[in-house]
Amino acid sequence: MNILLLGSGGREDALAWRLRQSPSCEALLAAPGTPGIARWAECVAADPLDADAVIALARGRAIDLVVIGPEAPLVAGVGDALRDAGFAVFGPNAAAAQLEGSKGFTKDLCRTHGIPTADYERVETVAEAWAALGRFGAPVVIKADGLAAGKGVTVAMTVAEAEAAITAAGDGPMVIEEFLEGEEASLFALVDGETAVALASAQDHKRVGEGDAGPNTGGMGAYCPAPVLTADLEARAMDEIVRPTALAMAAAGTPFSGVLYAGLMLTTDGPKLIEYNVRFGDPECEAIMPLIDGDFAQLLYAVAAGQLASIAPPRLANKHSVTVIVAARGYPGTPVSGGAIRAIEAAEQIQGVTIFHAGTATGDHGLIATGGRVLAVTAVAETFANARARAYRGVDAIDFADGFHRRDIGWRELERVS
Repeated sequence: MNILLLGSGGREDALAWRLRQSPSCEALLAAPGTPGIARWAECVAADPLDADAVIALARGRAIDLVVIGPEAPLVAGVGDALRDAGFAVFGPNAAAAQLEGSKGFTKDLCRTHGIPTADYERVETVAEAWAALGRFGAPVVIKADGLAAGKGVTVAMTVAEAEAAITAAGDGPMVIEEFLEGEEASLFALVDGETAVALASAQDHKRVGEGDAGPNTGGMGAYCPAPVLTADLEARAMDEIVRPTALAMAAAGTPFSGVLYAGLMLTTDGPKLIEYNVRFGDPECEAIMPLIDGDFAQLLYAVAAGQLASIAPPRLANKHSVTVIVAARGYPGTPVSGGAIRAIEAAEQIQGVTIFHAGTATGDHGLIATGGRVLAVTAVAETFANARARAYRGVDAIDFADGFHRRDIGWRELERVS
């Protein structure tokens, strides 16, 4: 197959790395790509949000499968345009991408179909938000109703914090949500209409600081699998949350096709949905891809072609992976850009370590940082503890003076295995 991958982040670097290893992948293009992705794919200067440009590129290069990495092209309908042009696409159409594009849409769907989730109210103005806050009290969760790159959520532990978040957001669609007690985990499922199959579990770290302190980020690290999401809990989540969602979307005439990422809270009443993403998470994807067994490209094509039910279920290696994000100083605010990055090759000499590029470019004297999250240092080992130790050896081998990272990625699991 000739495959076109859209995107330019750490997630897309990991996807390109895995796709390139697939026996069915004959040629791999990436638009626009990064210096990291260029290790595995031919990078082409095309805007993933420009459907006409993407279609022209796909036609010109006889593309058999388009894999859409980030959420913005999905919500914008690039998948629709590609399908209308006759291409197989891994990723949902715009109507189904509302599961991520509108938190209010997803909450309403859950309420209608009895899917376990937190109680909530949708609001449009600050005044309505004050009224909802009066009902829920604190702690409470304030969510912007739209794409926010993983940072549009405030978990307010006091009424004062909630009031500040509402004031900062101003008038506009929001979801005011009941605070759920429990531990979070992520479940990734492949879906093609009414068929849904579990792929992998993971646990990420959203807060910028150690001990889960500070503001939310796009993610400071992750590990796969997440043993806290036991086989029984995963089965419940698939049966009570993911499959009912797939059936509801299909019944509404907007079937979902792609990967459905369910953020879960594991409560005393069982798993409840926090929110959906309609693409692989970042940095969870960097932790998941090294554990994928088999022909990954063929698996994604089966989803795109509506053939998921007729192929063998996906397999993961019986190992553990840990990803540590190295971010630029200032993130998640205004990150310092242009810092030199050295010694990546030395870090990748460590057994089991692969480094994915999340925000890099080639400068006059080598690799430089261009984003908030810069590198995703990933390690695989037979045990969680060894994978974590290898990941931090990789981080410590890199020379990036403007970078920082958390030293406690996987702390919950480390406590459990200890």
